[in-house]
Amino acid sequence: MTDCFALLEEPRKPWLDLDRLKHTFLALSADAHPDRVHSSASAAEREQSAARSAELNTAYNRLCEPRERLAHLLELELNHRPANIQSVPASAMDQCFEVGQLCREADRFIAARAQITSPLLKVEAFTVAMAISERVTALQRTLEKELATLEAALKSLNDAWLSAPPVGSPGRAAQLPLERLEELFRSISYLGRCRAQLQERFVQLSM
Repeated sequence: MTDCFALLEEPRKPWLDLDRLKHTFLALSADAHPDRVHSSASAAEREQSAARSAELNTAYNRLCEPRERLAHLLELELNHRPANIQSVPASAMDQCFEVGQLCREADRFIAARAQITSPLLKVEAFTVAMAISERVTALQRTLEKELATLEAALKSLNDAWLSAPPVGSPGRAAQLPLERLEELFRSISYLGRCRAQLQERFVQLSM
């Protein structure tokens, strides 16, 4: 398994400075980019350069996104991907319930609006769509605050990773708060999914 942290010269940890990560990625990518390979290079060298560039892109995209980063970190430390749990984490229960209700309401309205042909009723539907969109936006802001709180919790775990025994040490996993990390991973996953659902409805309501 490729260690994306090592590939981008980052120590393994739950929270990353994305500006620093981007700076490192751009520097490494500049050296590995296929355009930098001399025209006299062999086909194997050109292929190797292209593969290196693609690998760096994949690693960067994975570490940029909190959910993917945590899934990767858990997989590296546990030697398996975290299990897909269907139940909503307690910390995300209220938000997921509220999002579900609002999405169902929006879906009913969008379906009903599609059947409207009267110009007068279309004007009324526009007003309703605006009102629902405002509620969607307000709930999106609430989710962003919750996700920011979870990001701060991730940052607080960094010290545990930085002070843990080296990678490969027998006692490393026992000294890492992996259960807490998995809890945060699930909460971020569910809230991220909720955010995507709201954004989809917002787009549909604006049509």
